[in-house]
Amino acid sequence: MTDIVSLEALVARIAPGSKLAIPVDGAGVAMAATAALIEAATSDLRLVCVPISGLQADLLIGARAVSSIETSAVSLGEAGGAPRFAAGVREGAFALADSTCPAIFAGLLAAQKGVPFMPIAGIIGSDLLAVRHDWKVIDSPVGEARKVVVVPAIAPDVALFHAPEADRGGNIRIGRHRELAAMAYAAKRTLVTVERIVDRSLLETEDSAAGVLPSLYVDGVAVAERGAWPLPLWDEYDGDDAELARYAAMARTEEGFRAYLSGFLRHRKQVA
Repeated sequence: MTDIVSLEALVARIAPGSKLAIPVDGAGVAMAATAALIEAATSDLRLVCVPISGLQADLLIGARAVSSIETSAVSLGEAGGAPRFAAGVREGAFALADSTCPAIFAGLLAAQKGVPFMPIAGIIGSDLLAVRHDWKVIDSPVGEARKVVVVPAIAPDVALFHAPEADRGGNIRIGRHRELAAMAYAAKRTLVTVERIVDRSLLETEDSAAGVLPSLYVDGVAVAERGAWPLPLWDEYDGDDAELARYAAMARTEEGFRAYLSGFLRHRKQVA
């Protein structure tokens, strides 16, 4: 049974030290929940970016809430580099597991299937093999003689994302964003914020059900209107490019970041 709870109660289910899977900026980022996590002083989060992140990871890093991050990249896109991520790398503020998009999805797939690793071929020859000691090069046990890389399963404690809507049964509309399903299938628990709860069943017809994550994979839902802002939410609203540019400029310094964060948290309280 999926619980429909308050935003604060939802975030309280993310314990310090959790391995937390978060999606790419355009897929549905739970920014309201991110603000609530920071307000709750949740710490030692081990982020898994699926497969990259931007503002969400940068805010959590700047708030000193992150102890490690596995990602293919952290970037603000057109607004430039992620300043708190870059500063954290220079300072050694967190453990960084540099990855690739296919490797992250392969690791999630391994967890979904309940196996300890997943083979992948495209990393052969990459410099990443010199720094990812948990990735192993082996001889393929089947087929033609060749080398393959095996990457360990990635099993997040929690998958967290934002979506347009849920029904009262806890089914979530995710549209074409199958990376959200990949996160949920691999995670021990999935927590979702949504713009609204609808009375009709999202599984009512074949057409609607095709873009729905069933409640079987969802542990908790909370309503958070404009919960992805300032990032976009597909079919709902565009991203706030001016706000991202403002963040990128302010967060270049620790003092500027703290000033931005204070205003961001205040704004989220007003919206709520």
